[in-house]
Amino acid sequence: MDEYKITLKIAAFLLEYPDEAWWKDFPEYRAAAEKLQTPQSRDVFLDLFDYVEHFGRSEYEREYVRRFDFSQNTNLYLTTHNRTDFGKQSNEMLDYKKLFLENGFDLQKELPDYLPAVLELAVAVEPAQAKKIFDMARGKIELLRDRFIEAKLPQVFLLDIILSQISALEVSSK
Repeated sequence: MDEYKITLKIAAFLLEYPDEAWWKDFPEYRAAAEKLQTPQSRDVFLDLFDYVEHFGRSEYEREYVRRFDFSQNTNLYLTTHNRTDFGKQSNEMLDYKKLFLENGFDLQKELPDYLPAVLELAVAVEPAQAKKIFDMARGKIELLRDRFIEAKLPQVFLLDIILSQISALEVSSK
């Protein structure tokens, strides 16, 4: 698997809800992060794995829920951050759903604008298709990054990595 795909997969993992399966997979993803060739990404990921371990399981789960599930400003659903027009939000949600269906995927548990799901989709498709996915999501990810900065969330560095991977993908496709 290409390093950019591994990088996006680790970023998606670190943004997902820490359920039982997440904790079980935690060592595997940490080991994958340790093997990354890009020092900046590797260091950010390892710092975040350390951050999670520092909190411990129950405290990190509470922290996650508070920061991502109960916050309008920092939740991980890309269509909710500039909700001034619910019709527009519905259309954007449909566009995300179409992206999944056009690429042979259908989400059973998550809404199609959930950032970790969008990242997983980009990992599962060819780079040209991933670029189309990111063309749609980039502005929303940038807005979410600004919100993470305001909230002083350490996960902002994950968004920096994601945005740098998007930029690299754009450059390589030219």
